[in-house]
Amino acid sequence: MCPGALRTDPTCVDQLAHHLLMVERLRKQSDEFDIVHFHIDYLHFSQSRQSDINQVTTLHGRLDLPDLVPIYQEFSEMPVISISRAQRKPLPWVNWVGNVYHGLPKELFSFHPVPGKYLAFIGRISPEKRPDRVIEIATAAGIPVKMAAKVDRVDRAYFEEKIKPLMDSPWVEFVGEIGDHDKNDFLGSALACLFPIDWPEPFGLAMIEAMACGTPTIAFRNGSVPEIIEDGVSGFIVDSVKAAVKAVERVGFIDRKSCRAAFESRFTSKRMTHDYLRIYNQMIGHREQSSGGPELLRSGVGESQLVPEGA
Repeated sequence: MCPGALRTDPTCVDQLAHHLLMVERLRKQSDEFDIVHFHIDYLHFSQSRQSDINQVTTLHGRLDLPDLVPIYQEFSEMPVISISRAQRKPLPWVNWVGNVYHGLPKELFSFHPVPGKYLAFIGRISPEKRPDRVIEIATAAGIPVKMAAKVDRVDRAYFEEKIKPLMDSPWVEFVGEIGDHDKNDFLGSALACLFPIDWPEPFGLAMIEAMACGTPTIAFRNGSVPEIIEDGVSGFIVDSVKAAVKAVERVGFIDRKSCRAAFESRFTSKRMTHDYLRIYNQMIGHREQSSGGPELLRSGVGESQLVPEGA
């Protein structure tokens, strides 16, 4: 639909226009697909209700906003997938058909057996990510922190007024936004990754990116964190800045091999793919029963490929 990412396109003023055009083109081509997997939240709900598309939607954002309640009440039949159990808590009554944790290609990040001498923060500079806590933890622990973070337009004032003055600290190095090709060394060479969130995080990719490198994460107990981090194995779960500082002191006792093993067993893209294929097959099976005709999920090479239960 678009030659590049809309978020980084300086000529794009209205992203919604591109999304609506995409949904309309999909409607015209819908008979070409066995199933359509949406990642655009509720934007397609009205059109999907009026069509015969076999579809499912992964919800990627927070669901505790009051504005969302009437939307999901109206479209309560829409099949949706969560990215953590915690994400479901505000709307437990919607039509959840599965939960699929995110996954990464197994070889995207390499194992780093030797811990580094700095703390790492990666993500957005925003109030809910609490970069102020990051700086406070690093300063109290007496360990440098490198902050690889983007500043979205909506968070620019927060960054300039609240966070930038704190970066005068000798313990802080602001790296700015980095891409996947830089994350491996950035996270893998760190002593630990800091994830001091102050909101119901639906998932938190930074945690499994660090885990894939063998780098433990020190995370606050919010949202999906208790589902992702195994306390004492892939990091520590804390409830305060003071506890986080103590966790920094103990992080050397984390076995980095076990941290990497936790990633390989739970958060690879292969596991994620199998989870999604199982849901696709369930959706197609439901359609087959209701329509009375066979419908098979076609693989990318043109063969029927059904994933056995438990794969």
